[in-house]
Amino acid sequence: MFAMLMGLKSISPKDLHERMRKGPLTIVDVNNTQSWERARVPGAINLGVDFDAAALPQDFDAGLVFYCSNPLCRKAPNAAKRAKSLGYSDVRVMSAGITGWTDAHLPVDSGA
Repeated sequence: MFAMLMGLKSISPKDLHERMRKGPLTIVDVNNTQSWERARVPGAINLGVDFDAAALPQDFDAGLVFYCSNPLCRKAPNAAKRAKSLGYSDVRVMSAGITGWTDAHLPVDSGA
């Protein structure tokens, strides 16, 4: 919801899972470290909303997907908006968050 209000593209958990199979994609979890260790989208990196731009791919056309905890969380849309302002063109938000991912019974990574 917040992603659309902020003019950002969103992606559903199932669509993200399909897109992950098709090729490289940077998935960014902006939840706190404890939440990230508990459950995350496989291959996701954990960055805060005020991430260091150097942590993102150097290719500004690279696909980026941001997510946080649930549909009411604003951290992922804020981080995605920041990435767009840095010049990234293929930026999306998985608005359902990690709860939507797990509710869809998709695989998760856990642990440090």
